[in-house]
Amino acid sequence: MLFYDVSPLLADVQAWRETIRQLADAVRPFKPDFLVCVESRGFLLVSPLALELGIGFAMVRKSGKLPGQTINLKYNLEYGTDFLEIQINSIQPNQRVVIIDDLLATGGTVAATAELVKKVKGQVCGVGCLIELAHLKGRDRLKFPVASLLTF
Repeated sequence: MLFYDVSPLLADVQAWRETIRQLADAVRPFKPDFLVCVESRGFLLVSPLALELGIGFAMVRKSGKLPGQTINLKYNLEYGTDFLEIQINSIQPNQRVVIIDDLLATGGTVAATAELVKKVKGQVCGVGCLIELAHLKGRDRLKFPVASLLTF
């Protein structure tokens, strides 16, 4: 898996502001009540995006990194397996949730995150990401719409 460096984007305040505005415009039609972001570069996007949309967010992290009671899920990666977890009371039942991540590749991490959202009784209504690697067909694995700002 190639690493896509978003550091230049983060260093340019005008470009970063425009990116958040465009991502907000892209996910707004999903009518989210709440956002969930995936560790770790999803954390960069979710805070300013939540402010722009006027809604809250929760983090999905690797096991052992969140305080309080959590639910975890084992999932497959391109190179092995891992665990993700979310706090049990982070999402209200039936909240419409958009999953936010920097990159959509195979869709494995987003699919696992969607399973966690379902376990805490949220409803995934879409995914928002900066970059989508179309040749890996991650979108095809997901059961909800995807909004990406750049597709390679």
